[in-house]
Amino acid sequence: MIKFGTDGWRAVISDEFTFENVRKVAASIAAYLYNHKLNGKPLVIGYDARFLADKFAEAVAAVMENAGINVLLCERDTPTPVTAWEVVDRGAAGAVMLTASHNPPQYCGLKFIPDYAGPATEDITKEIEEKILTPSSLLGHPSPSRGEVERIEPRERYFKYIERFLDLEALRKAKLKIVVDPMYGSGRGYLDKLLERFGCQTEEIHGFRDVLFGGRNPEPEDQTLSELKMKVKEFNADLGLALDGDADRFGVVDEAGDFYSANQIISMVFDYLVRDKGYTGGVVRSLATTHMIDAIAQQHKIKVWETPVGFKHIAQVMMNEEIILGGEESGGFSIKGHIPEKDGILADLLVAEMVAKAGRPLSKIWEDLVSRVGTYQGRRGKVEVEEEKKRKIMKNLREKPPQEIEGIKVTKVNTVDGVKMLLEDGSWLLIRPSGTEPLLRIYAESKNSNSLDKIDQFCYNLIGRK
Repeated sequence: MIKFGTDGWRAVISDEFTFENVRKVAASIAAYLYNHKLNGKPLVIGYDARFLADKFAEAVAAVMENAGINVLLCERDTPTPVTAWEVVDRGAAGAVMLTASHNPPQYCGLKFIPDYAGPATEDITKEIEEKILTPSSLLGHPSPSRGEVERIEPRERYFKYIERFLDLEALRKAKLKIVVDPMYGSGRGYLDKLLERFGCQTEEIHGFRDVLFGGRNPEPEDQTLSELKMKVKEFNADLGLALDGDADRFGVVDEAGDFYSANQIISMVFDYLVRDKGYTGGVVRSLATTHMIDAIAQQHKIKVWETPVGFKHIAQVMMNEEIILGGEESGGFSIKGHIPEKDGILADLLVAEMVAKAGRPLSKIWEDLVSRVGTYQGRRGKVEVEEEKKRKIMKNLREKPPQEIEGIKVTKVNTVDGVKMLLEDGSWLLIRPSGTEPLLRIYAESKNSNSLDKIDQFCYNLIGRK
C-alpha cells in the first residue's frame, strides 16, 4: 500500500517502489494540481543520488507532460532544500523530489513539496493518497496540449541566494580549514564549493556518486562519520561538516575529531543567532528535541513552540509565526527568512560562520554555552515490540500515565504525539510508537545521569528491555 509517512512515501526499490507505482503517485499529484488550479504553473522535479532516482524522476516528468503540466527537471541529482527553494524562485506550483533521504541504499522515495516550499501537510498527502486508489484519476482533467519539459541547473542561483544569510567577510578573514563529507550524496559540489568561495580551505571526501553510499546509510551520525573524524585530525582542520544523502540534514565534527549531535548544534546556532546576529522572534522545536533550547530561550525571554515529531509541523509554525529557528533532534533545521524546509547546507555554513566570528574552536563555544545554561544529557533508542504489546503499552500510558518514575514525580504529560512525561527535576521521557514497524521509539533527557538511569529502569520495567 502506498502511504505517505512523516516526510513522503518511501519503499524498497523494485518491491513496492516500482515505476508503475511512481506513475500512479505522479498522476495523483497531477490531479491535485488541477483540483487546486495550480496546473497553469510549472512543477519542479528533483532527485537524489540513489539507484534509478533519475529514471523515476523522468517517469514523473512524462506523466506531467501528458497531463499538460510544464516541468522544470533538474539536470543532475540535486539537494532537497535546493529543489524546494526552486519552487519559490521559479514561482512554481510545487515540486516532486525523488529521495529516501538518509534511508538505506535499497530504498527510494517520493515527496511532494507544495507551493510554499515546505513539507506537505497531512491534509495534502491524504488527498494525494486517496486519489491513488483511482487509476483513472486524470480522466476528469483532459489536457488540450502536452506540457513542456525544461532541464534546469539551480546550483549557481542557490549559491547567490544563500549568501544573504552569511557574514562573508568574517568567513574570508578566518580562512578556516574544513573537511567536507557529502556521504556520496547530492550535496557534493555544493558545501565544499560554497566554503571555497568564502575563503575556506576545504578537502572533500566521498565526493562522488555511489548509489550504495559506501555500503552504509547516508545518515551523518557519530558511527557513520569515522572517516570524517579521522580526516579532520589528519588535515589539522578547524571543522568537519557532513550532509546526508539529499543534503537536508547535517553532521558536525569539531577540531579534535569529536562528533556533535543535532541537539548540540541547534542549541549553539540558536544562541549565536540571538546573541551575535541579533535575530528576534520565537523558536520552535519538536517534542523529541533538547530542552537546552528552552533554557537559552528563557535567558533571552523568547517564546518556545513545541510540535509533534516531523519537520512538517515545525514548518507550519515557521510560516505562521515570527520564528528565529526551527529544529529537530534528527537534524532538521531552518531559520528566519529561509524556506520552511530542512537545509543541511545552510546549517553547516552557519556553524562555519559561528566558529569564524568567535575566533575560537567549536569545543570552546560549546563549553561557554554549557557554562551559561548547564549540561543536558540525552539518550534515544528503539525497541522491537510485537504490535499487540505495542498498542497495549501506549494505551496504558495514555489512559493511566505514571505519577512517578523511579521516585521522581511526573509533573506533566503530553499525549499529542506518543506520550511525553515531564519530571519534577527537569528530566523528560518520550515514548512514541512507530507507524510502520513493530517498534517503540524512546527519547529521554536530563541534567544528570542518575535520573537517566532511573528512566532506563522504568523503560525496562515497562517494556522488558531497552
